[in-house]
Amino acid sequence: MGMTIAEKIIALAAGKPEVKAGDIETVTLDRLMSNDGTTHLTIDKYNALKNPHIADIDKLVWIIDHNIPSDSAKTAASHKKMRDFAREHGICFYEGEGVCHQVMMENHVRPGELIFGADSHTCAYGALGAFGTGVGNTDYLYAMVTGTSWLLVPETLRFNLKGKLNEGVTARDLILTIIGRISANGANYKAMEFVGEGMKTLTMADRISICNLCVEAGAKTALMEVDDIALDYLHEHGREPKACFTSDPDAVFAAEYDIDLSEIVPIVAKPHFVDSVVPAKETLGVKINEAFLGSCNNGRIEDLRVGAEIVKGKKVAPGVRFMVVPASRSIYKQAMEEGLMDIFIEAGAIIMNPNCSVCWGACQGVIGEGEVLISTGTRNFKGRAGHKDSFVYLASAATVAASAIAGEIVTADML
Repeated sequence: MGMTIAEKIIALAAGKPEVKAGDIETVTLDRLMSNDGTTHLTIDKYNALKNPHIADIDKLVWIIDHNIPSDSAKTAASHKKMRDFAREHGICFYEGEGVCHQVMMENHVRPGELIFGADSHTCAYGALGAFGTGVGNTDYLYAMVTGTSWLLVPETLRFNLKGKLNEGVTARDLILTIIGRISANGANYKAMEFVGEGMKTLTMADRISICNLCVEAGAKTALMEVDDIALDYLHEHGREPKACFTSDPDAVFAAEYDIDLSEIVPIVAKPHFVDSVVPAKETLGVKINEAFLGSCNNGRIEDLRVGAEIVKGKKVAPGVRFMVVPASRSIYKQAMEEGLMDIFIEAGAIIMNPNCSVCWGACQGVIGEGEVLISTGTRNFKGRAGHKDSFVYLASAATVAASAIAGEIVTADML
């Protein structure tokens, strides 16, 4: 029987010729990423072990990105603990370089790898054909100490993409549409695999955006076939694949979906669930207090270009805070070189250092009671971006930027 991409990567990591959905396999991890959300807890548990040991230092990547710069003495202490431990043990460490998943995609992820990340949106790595999945700090610690873990081999949902997105429609609109279609539980502990002719029309930024949000449908991981677009990105960043897999013709899928990209329209996910999606035009006129352009889902240079084009020569609406947060230092630098930051500043936006920012909701730009945020962040759960009685709408970079100018939810073609 044939195997899916997910099964092939797990089989490689398990040292077996084949595995199938439902098997429980012991696997060797290729890489382990952790950020300042939980690393301090991992360190405490590590120090409590009778015989603490790190299996392979070279596989660890630690990144401070959630609360940077630190917002309190408590956060500063957590950062110091992480910083000191990384220095003592020689762990690859980033601080101020950007959001963990963007940093990983730029510097580490390779096709065919099996990667644990102490963050749920680790599934973003599937854009490069890697099996990335989020784990808690206890599972992370076990993998860190032993170099191995166990995995229940997931079933796979296959999405066949055809056609091309229309002007003004984005990959984020596509994945929000898919999440709305299958629901927030529709891919629970499954792999979401994306294939088809439509893939050729999607940039790496598009692909990362799609895979990144698959966890919001409950997915264990997301995966895409590795093609010339992915390989060009990999080579531009100085890396070679570990392995490039495609699903076999006789592979078994839990379900298959045909998606015509030309039928996708601008989407908004209403409070307080990511699968509460409607066409953006159904939310027109909702007054906003804040707009956020950034995060590991939509803080790339392509998103900043879209936002800058929309706000150029215009002003942010009175009473609206427009937060622009590049996903990495390299993106920030490129945006400066292209003059995008000048455009945002002249429009009245607030430019922040590369970090999770409003999406994380625990530091910069949190919203107050009754306030409304339109965001390119990853989640809109109750209280996600501040007060428990605030409201978060999720939308594309284009819709967010246009709404910042209008002071209410609008689509870019309405300005």
